[in-house]
Amino acid sequence: MPTMSSARRSQWPVWLCWLAMVLDGFDLVVLGTVIPTLIKTGELGFDAVGATFAATISLVGVGLGALFIAPLSDKFGRRKLLIACVAGFSIFTIGVAFAPNVAVFSALRLLAGLGLGACLPAALAYMNDYAPTGTAGKSTTRTMTGYHVGAVATALLAIIIVPNWRLMFIIGGVAGLVLLPFLWAKLPESLPEAASTTAGREPKPVAVVERSTKVAQSVKAAPRTGFRDLLQKPYPVVALGIGVASFMGLLLVYGLNTWLPQLMAAAGYPVSTGLTLLLVLNLGAVAGLFLAGVLADKHGTKKIVLMWFGLSAVFLAILSVKIQNEFLLNAAVFVTGIFVFSSQVLVYAWVSQLFPSTLRGTALGFAAGVGRLGAIVGPAVTGTLVAANIAYPAGFYVFAAAGVLAVAALFLVPHEVKNTEEAVRADR
Repeated sequence: MPTMSSARRSQWPVWLCWLAMVLDGFDLVVLGTVIPTLIKTGELGFDAVGATFAATISLVGVGLGALFIAPLSDKFGRRKLLIACVAGFSIFTIGVAFAPNVAVFSALRLLAGLGLGACLPAALAYMNDYAPTGTAGKSTTRTMTGYHVGAVATALLAIIIVPNWRLMFIIGGVAGLVLLPFLWAKLPESLPEAASTTAGREPKPVAVVERSTKVAQSVKAAPRTGFRDLLQKPYPVVALGIGVASFMGLLLVYGLNTWLPQLMAAAGYPVSTGLTLLLVLNLGAVAGLFLAGVLADKHGTKKIVLMWFGLSAVFLAILSVKIQNEFLLNAAVFVTGIFVFSSQVLVYAWVSQLFPSTLRGTALGFAAGVGRLGAIVGPAVTGTLVAANIAYPAGFYVFAAAGVLAVAALFLVPHEVKNTEEAVRADR
């Protein structure tokens, strides 16, 4: 199996990790595209309660996968975990299409979520092992564009295919199976894998990104790690700040994606305007990912992520004021999308810089897993406001407050984390 050094000039790892994020984007919206049909037809015994349970248990599966499966990439390697998780997600997603009832449907969604939840942190950890020094911001944000591309592509596919909801899951699962042989053949071993597989053999060039000799040696000599390491100095404060920010970040992402059209309708905008603004919001997200990565690498990730969450809070508060001019309204939502969605991705990028490579998968899994709790809470809190008929403007105030809390949490995280093995510079 080729090591990173021999494949360094290849673009295969970049595209394969990007395609793994496309699968994540598929999972984000596929349930939303088929639930109206399932409730309308009552197929499998679906009603509003069953749909809510299926949606919630799916997010629980993704969160558990991020928390408890993603850290295995630090022990067994990013490549092996990515392959296993894509295989599991694909098989269980195809199984969803043949579920006989709501219970089996939900159980299969839970199992598929376990695999997919580990894909995101493992892929981001892999890309940061593979990326040249000083490009962690761009590597992370560009990889995450696949997430939004997958979401948009799935929504467009649903327009063509639904009400044939079973075919949606079959296509998603088959797409993952098609990706598997490419992952097996073209994805080289990451830095921790290469270091472990070459131990005791003839020296091989495993330093992927020409990191310093000191860091490369510390990676090879580092012991196996796990969540217990996040509770040991110097990591508890860092983990707390990152956890709170991730929770707030995904609360914003999922809360807005779920309820923005309804919030706008409550404000008196036409329903069609709310749907258009949801598209505008996600277009802003893609633009923001490219911009955020470049600025983070140039000026330091901490500075940019603090600015991004702060500006997210400002523009979310602005949306609480009804804007009569259509152009200004679309512009405000577009700019809001630039900051809201890439704020969370910048958290992932910063985690990749704060933690050593041997703990990177664990740290990213922790950030993604805690963030998924926010993904569950965000739509639930906003839905409660909608039910109480106070969604506008209170919903935007809640979102703005989440951005402020993220700024406060990240402000406490130091620029640099040191341990006995090495010092990892976070603000490059």
